[in-house]
Order: sequence, then structure tokens, then C-alpha cells
Amino acid sequence: MNYKRGLVAVPAVLALSLAACSSGNSEGGSSAAATDSASAASTTGVVLANGTEPQNPLIPANTNEVGGGRIVDLLFAGLVYYDEKGNVVNDMAEKIETDDSQTYNVTLKEGQTFSDGTPVTAASFVDAWNLGAADGGMLSVNFYAPIEGTDDAGADTDGDGKLSGLTVVDDTHFTIKLKQPEADFPLRLGYSAFYPLPQSTLDDVENGGEHPVGNGPYKLASDDAWEHNVQIQLVPNETYKGGRQAKNGGVTFMFYAEADAAYNDLLAGNLDVLDEIPDSAVETFQDELGDRAVNQPSALNQTITIPESLAHFSGEEGRLRRQAISHAIDRATITKTIFSDTRSPAVDFTSPVVNGFNDDLEGSDVLDFDAAKAKELWAQADAISPWDGTFEIAYNADGPHEAWVTAVANQLKNNLGIDAAGKAYPDFKSLRQEVTDRTIKTAFRTGWQADYPSAFNFLSPIFATGAGSNDGDYSDPDFDDLLNQAAAASSTEESNKLLGEAQGVLFKDLPAIPLWYQNAIGGYSEAVNDVVFGWNSVPLYYEITKAE
Repeated sequence: MNYKRGLVAVPAVLALSLAACSSGNSEGGSSAAATDSASAASTTGVVLANGTEPQNPLIPANTNEVGGGRIVDLLFAGLVYYDEKGNVVNDMAEKIETDDSQTYNVTLKEGQTFSDGTPVTAASFVDAWNLGAADGGMLSVNFYAPIEGTDDAGADTDGDGKLSGLTVVDDTHFTIKLKQPEADFPLRLGYSAFYPLPQSTLDDVENGGEHPVGNGPYKLASDDAWEHNVQIQLVPNETYKGGRQAKNGGVTFMFYAEADAAYNDLLAGNLDVLDEIPDSAVETFQDELGDRAVNQPSALNQTITIPESLAHFSGEEGRLRRQAISHAIDRATITKTIFSDTRSPAVDFTSPVVNGFNDDLEGSDVLDFDAAKAKELWAQADAISPWDGTFEIAYNADGPHEAWVTAVANQLKNNLGIDAAGKAYPDFKSLRQEVTDRTIKTAFRTGWQADYPSAFNFLSPIFATGAGSNDGDYSDPDFDDLLNQAAAASSTEESNKLLGEAQGVLFKDLPAIPLWYQNAIGGYSEAVNDVVFGWNSVPLYYEITKAE
């Protein structure tokens, strides 16, 4: 999800990088200083970072949440990675070439291995992708949808576990044939769904998920390095030869049940890097941390998803109620009073730091605060079927969400005249499990941290029919058609125009209600240097230096 070095050989349409800032360090450094430090000897101290217990075993294609994602991205390396600005850089790939933007020829660098010493080959990629798309597919199956031999959701159509669009030529060459020309396809190849797997994991997926063997800059410190609900310990992988070389002695992710506990540990020097500031410290963290505080634009947004399966939220009644709820939320007040302007009100479904962002899309006025309009729309919905019960918004209590969920619930009470409340889950994993299993009975907080630097990534994986992160099971043929047209567009400009039209469909249906864009906010201790937060708000852990 973030990173650095030689470029992919693909068309100029791939200039979809982001403009993002990087944090400084206690010695006044920046991304430039981090680059300069690469020439110095690597430090051996272990970096202590905040994290959350992964939802699932650590199989890349089945990991689509932040807690597991940040670990998977350090254990594995794809064909390419993204540097701190969101630029595409070759990792395992020597080159990715195409003459028609439909068939891509991949050449791997020679001599690459997994941490167990086995070679990274073309089959390591092809077999891993086949596994991700097999038997209905894993959570990130939607990323395979462009490849020939998949259905619209990205799953294998033949049921034989082999996608017809993937062909191994030899150990260092394979081809990818798409259903249609898609010039920006290589831009997606740094996402975890496209990571390779060793033969040991392909033979025993269950064991490979609990004891992952990767090819990235880090590996598990030991067989019991993952202490569930406590921590996971990573150490540098000496076999990795890519551009994300570890400049420290390892990274230990400590799983916190409360954001306040993590912040207090940071202040006490018991935690080195924190990428989430609790509600209680939003107003004070920059004063308390000084030049060790991070507050920068990022490819993150926050939403509320209201599944159509909930009573009163299907069909026309559901559309009216979602629009009413959207108009009833005063985003500007919440982002100012609760978040101290570390968030900004949403005007679309993407992020201001993404190429093609447009703050004047048709239909976006549904995100404007208008209490009178909200009451009018709610009354129209009541004419179809009278409302009863309490509108609940589920959230995970181990993140900084209680204050804003409570504020939104109070605004709905005041502006719609209904009972509304937050519903706390003890941790992110338990909330996500009910969402994934479709057993959740309320609206729930959602958000998106971009997987690759493109507006397309904020739309397709979340709202395309059958997509792996389509938590509300939204489906609209017009939206899907516009996505397909955008993917096949011959220029970035044309693609962005079509994506804007696709958002117009979303503004009418509001399968998720955009709330605000989230800055990357966090901080680090005096024990570390060369701390850089990337384009998608994730610290570049491998760049961090720490003395023993």
C-alpha cells in the first residue's frame, strides 16, 4: 500500500499519483532526510507501533481491513509498490509491458525468494491469484474481475481454480489477459490481492494464514510471533532485495483495545509510532507532541453504511430515508468541534488527494446540511411506511469513534425527531465479523483507506455489484456500466469524467453516506527518527530508524 524506486513500463495514463506531504522528525527531517539516512547504517532497535488484531488469518487476498493489511504489506511484496507520494515503483517486477492495454507481459527480477528460501516465481503469483478467485473468491476477489476467466465479481467462472487470463510462460515470465483494455490496471498491482504465495501456503492455506511466509521486507520473528489479541513481532527479512529495505531491527504491532491507552503509551515512551489519535487528545496532541505530531492530507474517508436489508431502508422508502439522514448531519460542526479541523466535510465518495477529485459533482448537494429538507424527506418516507424503533449506528470502541457517532445520533434526534443512538462493539474485529457475515442488524460506521492511488479504488471495491468490500450489498446496473466504461477509458480525463457520472448514481441511492475526509493524524516518540506517513496515512515502517 505504499513505497519507492524504478518505474513500471505502462502508458502515460497511469499518472494517477497523489500530492501528499510527509511528516518531519525530531531532528527536523522529512522524506528527503529519510532518503539521506538510507546511506547510513541501519539501526537495530525494534519499533513499537499500534495495531489491531487482524480479522482473519494473514492470507493477502483475504485481508481487506487495516489491522491485518499493515502487517501483510510488510510480510509480502508484490510486482510493484507505492512510494510515500503514491507513485508506482517496481518491486518483484523487472518490467510490465503491453501493446494494447489488454494483455500484459510481466517479467520478474531474478533471484527473488520467500523468507523460507524458496524462489518467487511466475507461478507464485499466478497460483496465488487463482486461489484468491477460486470457490467464490476471498474478500478481495473483486480485484480480479478485470482478468479473463472471472465473473463480474472476480470469481473463477470455470470452477477449476485456474483463470484463463493468467498464463505462466517460465519461472520469470507470465501474462495477464484482461476482458477489455484497461490502461490503469498495472496501477492496482501493488495491492495485497496481487501478492504471491509460497508453495507451502498454497498446499496448506490454514497454516499459511496463521504462520505466514512472505517475500517482503519483514518476516515473523518466530513461529509464535503472533500472540492473538496481544501483539505480532516482525523482524527484517534478509532474503528481500527490493526497495523497501528495513532500516530498523524489526516492528512489533501492539494490539490496543482503546486508543487512549495507545496514546498514553506514546507519551510515556512505551510506544514509538501511533497513527490514530483518540478523541480525548485531538485538540491537544499537536501541542503535546510538538514537531513529532503528524497532521497531513490522506486518502481516507469516513462513511455510514445502511444496508437495504434493514427494515425501512429498501426501495424508494430507503432512498428517501438515506437522503434525509444525510441532510440531517451537520458535518462542518462535527469536524470543527469534535475533530478540531483534522477532518473536512465530504463532498463526494473519494478523497481530495486523489487525481480527478471534483468538489462540484451533480447530485452532491445531498451531502449539504439542511434540517428542513431532512424532515421533508423523512415525512415522505413515513408516507410509504411509518418509522418505528431506534436508528442505531454500530462502531468499534477500540477506535476514536464514540464522540462523533454520539454527535451524529444527537443530530438525527434533533433534526428528524426520532430515537437514535450509537451501538458499541468491543473491537474492530468483532464489528467487522458481523458485517462480513451479514448478521449485523443496524447501520454501521465504515471508511476507506485507499489500496492504490486512484479514484476508481474508492468506488469499485465498495459499490460494484458483488465487490469484496460492498458491505451493504449495493447493486445498480447503471453504476456498474459506468465503472466498466471508466476502466476501459483511453485517458485519465475521460475515466475521471465517467467516474463522476458513476458518483451521480451513488448520490441518489446513498448506499453509504459520506461524512468527512480524514487527515493522517498521529505521532511518534523521541526514540525514533525518519518517520514518514505515506499517501494513504500508513507510516512507512521500514524507513523508521531506532537505536538499540
